[in-house]
Amino acid sequence: MENFVAIGHFENLDDESKELVRKAESSFSLAYAPYSKFRVGAAVLLDSGAVVLGANQENAAYPDGMCAERVALFAMTSQYAGQRIKKMAVVARQEGATGLTPVTCCGSCRQVMFEFEQRQLVPFEVIMQVEDNHWVRMRSAESLLPFSFSIRN
Repeated sequence: MENFVAIGHFENLDDESKELVRKAESSFSLAYAPYSKFRVGAAVLLDSGAVVLGANQENAAYPDGMCAERVALFAMTSQYAGQRIKKMAVVARQEGATGLTPVTCCGSCRQVMFEFEQRQLVPFEVIMQVEDNHWVRMRSAESLLPFSFSIRN
């Protein structure tokens, strides 16, 4: 079984995933990206139906900022303790661009996502645009980081 499903165009995503992508995109206004001019938004869908947003937060003392994915995950932990993640959408837009900019999660975010998945004992999907108008749905956060660290090793 493949670790991901190639979706193709945005229109081919299921309705739930489309809505989650739109919510992630809505978090661009919450981003603080004066240095990179690269806004990243994340939306985490919980089993309860709640959605938690995250946006990247830069800092002049790089790398003291925080990626959108970790902002959303850490906020989820404090706001919805004990709930499970169903899926996450991650999107980006470069300043001046009219459409979305392809993006994947950084290594730090992949490790954090993997550990959240391990803690809840259930995988969650990750939806990203990896090329212009080409989307993928990862079957699990673990598939993003095949040689991850865990409490077991």
